Amino acid sequence: MSFLAHPAEDPSSSGPIPGAADGRAHLFNDRTAERYRRSLADGVGLVASTVARTTRPFTGVTPAELAPEISGVDLDRPLGDPAAALDELERVYLKDAVYFHHPRYLAHLNCPVVIPALLGEAVLSAVNSSLDTWDQSAGGTLIERRLIDWTAARLGLGDAADGVFTSGGTQSNLHAMLLARDEACKLVEKETAAAGAPVTKPRILPRLRILASQASHFSIAKAAAVLGLGYEAVIAVPCDQDRRMRTVALARELDRCRREGLVVMAVVATAGTTDFGSIDPLPEIADLCERAGVWLHVDAAYGCGLLVSPRRRHLLDGIERADSVTVDYHKSFFQPVSSSAVLVRDRTTLGHATYHADYLNPARSAERLIPNQVDKSLQTTRRFDALKLWLTLRVMGADAIGELFDEVVDRAAEAWRLLDADPRYEVVTRPQLSTLVFRYTGGPSAARPAPGQPAPGRLDPGLLDRANLHAREALAASGEAVVAGTVVDGAHHLKFTLLNPETSLHDIAHVLDLLAGHAERYLSSSEAAVPEFPRARAS
Repeated sequence: MSFLAHPAEDPSSSGPIPGAADGRAHLFNDRTAERYRRSLADGVGLVASTVARTTRPFTGVTPAELAPEISGVDLDRPLGDPAAALDELERVYLKDAVYFHHPRYLAHLNCPVVIPALLGEAVLSAVNSSLDTWDQSAGGTLIERRLIDWTAARLGLGDAADGVFTSGGTQSNLHAMLLARDEACKLVEKETAAAGAPVTKPRILPRLRILASQASHFSIAKAAAVLGLGYEAVIAVPCDQDRRMRTVALARELDRCRREGLVVMAVVATAGTTDFGSIDPLPEIADLCERAGVWLHVDAAYGCGLLVSPRRRHLLDGIERADSVTVDYHKSFFQPVSSSAVLVRDRTTLGHATYHADYLNPARSAERLIPNQVDKSLQTTRRFDALKLWLTLRVMGADAIGELFDEVVDRAAEAWRLLDADPRYEVVTRPQLSTLVFRYTGGPSAARPAPGQPAPGRLDPGLLDRANLHAREALAASGEAVVAGTVVDGAHHLKFTLLNPETSLHDIAHVLDLLAGHAERYLSSSEAAVPEFPRARAS
């Protein structure tokens, strides 16, 4: 008996299902393709017109002002009309969004994005491939693999290298630490078994340590906690005055751990620290790791843009000796979030993240050489984020991306010279990449003894802390520019992160004048006498 003998029972020919007609009209398929085209055109038009008329990176809106707009939306009463929904979206989101494309957004590692990547974002969202298995992505799987091979070649990791796209640097670092942990455990298990006194993994874990510089990303400590090692498993290696890991101190820690029976599962070098853009001495660190037989991970989430730099690729020399590398294309390749990857020198180590599920990637798939990316990934369902980078390379090319990154590094060097010559500010270190950390000090004209302070010629450090914090917050409230802040040696500092080639030296000079103006007005006000901000604690 054939079910096709009863066509009236086919839902597609029996009329609309009660209550489902409206929902079906919104599904993207062959019958709604034109509706999809119109809706996206309207949305793209709204974003384009908003960006075209945006004159400030931020409106300065406060949480208290915006929260009622959001909470006042009744999510159980749909508008039913895409145009009305876009009008509402403009009011609750676009109007007050923080716009990274603006040349006076100078705060965090958020880059303006290139148009080919936005095209890729539209395509990947509509097709909605999931990059876990071949039967959900087909060509997407091969495109991602090709981009991993391309990146591995740029890194110089060798023919046995592999990797996978991730959601960002935090996940990439977690993934790398998982692989390093299990490689270290495997080695200890093998050595102890050969000695006739086998030790199991639960007994090894408390002995594991990660060595990372004081300026490394906090995600390394979080990874240690997630992996069951605890935050205390990460040992901070001191940095030099340029905020680069001291290799003498690293050698000392490696030796100390060996003498105390601790197992260093990984040394984490950073190629572009978040606060300073500093690059650790990779060749020297690689030498130490090689002699000690320790896994070397390089967190190049920020500095990976150097891979395509026509003029600065040498700053990454030594990265080719890493066992694993983190790259964030959504930082220095001008890609929309998210677009990141973790790469390894030896593809077999990715097996530590492999789990075969009968419904998804059974062992027989591997035996038949079917490429399932979930075999390498911590995620299961995963967006086709690689498509954005693929279209960027196919439209612009790697050299064009590298030239954009070189421009922001050039601008940071110019800004350092500007800051270094400005008596109102002290700059912490000369940048290797595009980050500047500095502090308003008032300069000679503002130097006066604070009440109860014996040292003449310098403002009270606590007062300066409050002035710098106030200047940053007042600038953001004005919406004229957005800068970041951090703490260095117990003192509050300001921070520029330059990732926009459109940012000019004039923009930077203007923002410095605005910051100084806010700080000076604060110091002259009655507020300055009240310590509204606590002193920062030295890290």
